[in-house]
Amino acid sequence: MFNYFKKLILHNKEFILKEVLEIKGLMQLLMKNRNTGDKWTKEEKKKIKLHLKGISKLAPVVIIFLLPGGSLLLPFLAQILDRRKVKRP
Repeated sequence: MFNYFKKLILHNKEFILKEVLEIKGLMQLLMKNRNTGDKWTKEEKKKIKLHLKGISKLAPVVIIFLLPGGSLLLPFLAQILDRRKVKRP
């Protein structure tokens, strides 16, 4: 099941990345956990989900992050959208 969602996200990666980059501050917020190791606050998770809700209208695969427990998958989304040449673990 996890591999299925990974394929869907990778298939739509460029589109999702384009949409995330158009929303000011969303990429930085999404990468907070990867860059600093700090956990997202409840308010930050709310902001991320609000923006992903808008993106999900254009890329339905993003809906998985809005489902109950979808916040647990946010680090996975950040990992896929990470644009750095040298990936962090």
